[in-house]
Amino acid sequence: MITGKNYIGNQLLATGNKTYKTFNPKLNIENEHTFFEASEEEIEKAVSLATEAFEVFKKVSGAKKGEFLNAIADEILNLDEILIEAYMSETGLPEGRAKGERGRTVGQLRTFADLVTEGSWVEATIDTSDLDRNPIPKQDIRKMLVPLGPVVVFGASNFPLAYSTAGGDTAAAFAAGCPVIVKSHPMHATTGELVASAISKAAQKTGMPEGVFSNLNSAGIEVGVQLVKHPKVKAVGFTGSIKGGRALFDLASQRPEPIPVFAEMGSVNPVVILPKATTLRGTEIAKTYAQSITLGAGQFCTNPGLILGIKGESLDDFIKVLSDEIVKIEPSCMLHPNIIGNYDKNKTNALQQNGLAVTAEFNNDIATNHARQTLTTVDGKTFLENKTLHEEVFGPFSMVVQCQDAKELETIINNLEGQLTGTIIAENEEIVKYNTVIEALQNRVGRIIFNGVPTGVEVCPAMLHGGPYPASTDSRFTAVGIHAIKRWVRPFSYQSWPNDLLPDELKNENPLGISRVIDSQHTYRKI
Repeated sequence: MITGKNYIGNQLLATGNKTYKTFNPKLNIENEHTFFEASEEEIEKAVSLATEAFEVFKKVSGAKKGEFLNAIADEILNLDEILIEAYMSETGLPEGRAKGERGRTVGQLRTFADLVTEGSWVEATIDTSDLDRNPIPKQDIRKMLVPLGPVVVFGASNFPLAYSTAGGDTAAAFAAGCPVIVKSHPMHATTGELVASAISKAAQKTGMPEGVFSNLNSAGIEVGVQLVKHPKVKAVGFTGSIKGGRALFDLASQRPEPIPVFAEMGSVNPVVILPKATTLRGTEIAKTYAQSITLGAGQFCTNPGLILGIKGESLDDFIKVLSDEIVKIEPSCMLHPNIIGNYDKNKTNALQQNGLAVTAEFNNDIATNHARQTLTTVDGKTFLENKTLHEEVFGPFSMVVQCQDAKELETIINNLEGQLTGTIIAENEEIVKYNTVIEALQNRVGRIIFNGVPTGVEVCPAMLHGGPYPASTDSRFTAVGIHAIKRWVRPFSYQSWPNDLLPDELKNENPLGISRVIDSQHTYRKI
């Protein structure tokens, strides 16, 4: 079933001469299949097909797009254990995580299918004419969201299913009416090809135009660079490092026609633990956070890498319990030797900074490619003065910053870069007492959590997965939930247009039965 070739529309091609294999971090060996990196000709063909497909796909009804998305979900499930085994062999992650992520992927596809089948997401807005208005007659103007065009999606290293080939970016782009070209992640190309085969089958079964989907292999950055620079590509989705996301953003901005890059990047996800909560529940909180910091070897974009508290006996006790608990947890396998190599390098760089003290590190024997979880602490003044300490260490690493008082705590928060999440651990009465601290945190994050952990991103309409730069390149949008569709569309208005030539969403008779705004009133009525 695995060919190692590139899915270019309905074809499987391998005209390039550069090949590579994926790696099993658990067994510390290469996997068996060989993959062919996409050639320039294959890239050009994929983009040309996507451009042609767009002219058809943008007019496909919401109901038909819903059938397509549900068919993708069905085909992914039909892959059954073959997909789970491939996922595990390329990530070192356990079966439970693989099946959980598959469930999330299928759930996202079905949620977007429901969204576009119902149809109101297009935000149809109608202002009817008043030609007798003085001194200037009012024209009939109607607006809705329309798709941007071919979208390039970069597979994420840490989520081979939910943020990759058929992940949230791809599902949202399909729902919007945009063809998708996936730049498959080289660490999980087998998983990517299996999912690509599912999308291809679904597209053909539901009569989607050829070129609505392509999957291109790439061992390095060249294929991605060519795709982002291609004049017929209209938007980019990326989940990964600040360095990678910023490079793509800059490339897209420098084009003769700049395009949006929706990149979800680095985050240390600050956790503010307030004094009364620390005193009353410090042990319980420490045990919970030991699990959160080490979950999945810390390879989540919402991993709690920074804990901020106010100096005192209760914080000292919290640090001690957290230090004791974190080393009781058996280390996990990281995704790839390169990932653990970067973890060790970035951790070493952090530990070399003056004033940073290690309070706990797993020191027993570990298997190859497993990560030693580490907890550190530093005082607030040192943290403020050294920006290196603000940088993410991707993996099971966290830092406790001991602030002198609430004012220093607030100053530190105000000096943080943008983050995906912020967490407040507090008793209810502390919310009022420390309101300026909480307001400062709100200004730096996309989602704020009360008495919980940031790990775990619920896929639902209210979820905001994004945040001020560099958490994401545009804090107005989310990468998770139905509103992620808004990244791949633009508003478009029709003025004084004949009713029978308007899209169904904007016609007087409302043939789709969707919710619209007519003369500033939300309604399902006809005109």
